[in-house]
Amino acid sequence: MPKLLQQIRTDRWIESIVILLMAIGTVFVYSAGATVTGGYDLSRFYDSTVLKQLVFFPLAVGVMYLVSLIPYQWYRFEPGRAKQSLTPYLLGLSIILLVAVLIWGVERNYSKRWLDIAPGPAYVSFQPSELAKWAVIIFLAAYADRFADSLHFFWKRFVPACIVPAVVVGLIIIEDFGTAAFVALMAFMMLWLGGARWWHFLTPLPVLVPGFLAAIITSPTRINRIKDFLNPESIPYQARQSLIAIATGGLWGKGLGRGVLKYGHLPEDTTDFIFAIIAEEMGFIACIAIIVLFILFAFFGLAAAWRCSDRFGRLLAAGIVLAIICQAIINIGVVTVVLPTKGIPLPFISAGGTSMLLTSAAVGIILNVARQEQETS
Repeated sequence: MPKLLQQIRTDRWIESIVILLMAIGTVFVYSAGATVTGGYDLSRFYDSTVLKQLVFFPLAVGVMYLVSLIPYQWYRFEPGRAKQSLTPYLLGLSIILLVAVLIWGVERNYSKRWLDIAPGPAYVSFQPSELAKWAVIIFLAAYADRFADSLHFFWKRFVPACIVPAVVVGLIIIEDFGTAAFVALMAFMMLWLGGARWWHFLTPLPVLVPGFLAAIITSPTRINRIKDFLNPESIPYQARQSLIAIATGGLWGKGLGRGVLKYGHLPEDTTDFIFAIIAEEMGFIACIAIIVLFILFAFFGLAAAWRCSDRFGRLLAAGIVLAIICQAIINIGVVTVVLPTKGIPLPFISAGGTSMLLTSAAVGIILNVARQEQETS
């Protein structure tokens, strides 16, 4: 490895980039949401996108730093000491919450993905699938590290490793096809990074393909989205408005707060399509700047993983970085109509307390990996 890369404080670069992205997100969520937000009534906390983002931004920064203090080894499966790992508890809690959301979940946008918690006059919503996504990544990193020498055995190691992601995906796909597909993708990537052989990934296809096809066929909304994507002449309303926002923004944009698509013309403007609002108000240059920030995050995150001498630390950091970058690619692909419309938020930037807090916690794990390696080198 080049000596220059070994001397770079990757943790400081990562935390600076993440905080900058969250700050950018807070500004544009305010810009997109301030026009439709009324008074700040505490009992209607979650109805105020702007207030929610202003509260969760500093909370997310705090969570990132707190988690960075936890040794990443606490997530490892030590021989004979699996019960002392945090991973089984995270995974168990995720599965319990995924079952709970199917029973007691609150329906929004025709799907039950949230649990409402009322600690007082305000209520907060929690999306269990976000926790499950990170729990699966951490579990597979720990599993691949624990059985590093035998993961290439199909029935003995690969199949058991697939059981946990399969259960999680099966629970999520009932109400959220996009997140379920994303978790499945990340599970395969983690197993591939862990050392599974390429032909192992072909064997689950006879089960996965019919399952995903059934999930699509049984949902008229999903069928219509695919039809619209395959027929450019019938671009759906949301995608069309997104392209209009990007086109009218031009190179430099209309100016912060001067966009017009946010006035009820672009659904989910503070969440899934926040990138289109940025394009309209700040132009192509701002979009490129955000993409560059994600590229830098990927570079320093993967550099932290590469520098780690511990196999588990490498797998854990690399898996988290790839998950964040893949999610950003999917979101930007949807906004630019390169991919079919699906509810995948832009990490650190889209409004959403659960996503911001848990993604920041995941970044905290990367920071701990980076700092431990820097202290020992």
